[in-house]
Amino acid sequence: MAPPLPPRTPPPGVAGPRPFASLPPPPPLQSRREVHVWYVCPDELNDHSHLDLYMELLSPSERKNALSMNGPRLQKDAMLSRALLRTTLSRYTNSKIDPRSFEFKKNKFGKPEILWQSDDSNMEWPLHFNISHTSSLIACGIAMDAPIGIDVEEKKRKTTKSILSLARRYFTPSEVDSLAKIADSDAQQKEFIKLWTLKEAYVKALGRGFSGAPFNRFSIQLKTNSRIQITKAPKVCNDSDSGDYLSENWRFALAELNSSYYMAVCIEDSSRGSENGPVPLGLKVWKTVPFIEDTLVSGTDAVKLIT
Repeated sequence: MAPPLPPRTPPPGVAGPRPFASLPPPPPLQSRREVHVWYVCPDELNDHSHLDLYMELLSPSERKNALSMNGPRLQKDAMLSRALLRTTLSRYTNSKIDPRSFEFKKNKFGKPEILWQSDDSNMEWPLHFNISHTSSLIACGIAMDAPIGIDVEEKKRKTTKSILSLARRYFTPSEVDSLAKIADSDAQQKEFIKLWTLKEAYVKALGRGFSGAPFNRFSIQLKTNSRIQITKAPKVCNDSDSGDYLSENWRFALAELNSSYYMAVCIEDSSRGSENGPVPLGLKVWKTVPFIEDTLVSGTDAVKLIT
């Protein structure tokens, strides 16, 4: 079990005499069709001096929220999530914006966004972000000038109900039928989790979340040519919720991460693609210990693209 976080509330602004070192800038996002993902593994971060450093990055309300969590582990995860977000965003301003200086707002569905200051010379950097958590990994996705959603799920995630029971409750009939055709229970569970991960990333990219865009309002198909297709569920047409917010101009990446997780990323794509079909979504992934060590894991066994 991780040690409890120190129950202190540093003053806003610069916390203490030690200045924060600049974070190494990442390669630039080349286009609206590229996504960068940074992740941390909380179980590997146990140096109390590092945890103290990360706590100093948080706003007073973020510190209060982290310390209100039930138990040291959840407190640590909540703190690391905000520290990862703040340090990652700072990288994409070439450290011109201190990690502690970012402020955030939420849309009407609760999706957080950067609140740029009107007097900020760096106002309206075209950065979009999204966060995903599991019990052992926290990931932050970054895109340029395009809404983004990311979801990470454990491949062996345990469920209290059968896969088909969950699918009938949350998915469309066509998706349930597709899962029912998979005889092997392990393979069926993996397909269910991949589908859930894609759907979660999509509704987060829409900015609506599960409550604003229920999973049974749309179907996602993993096509044989490695494309992912979104279609509106038929019953939406006869429902008070027209589903007009659902659209197909989204691009996905689905990957295995560290052989233990499925990770789906979704970004809006207004381009028409090329004559040979849609341009694949570019994906780069780093494992990080902020201020300490960054490791590019794309192109290694740690990241295996599925589609």
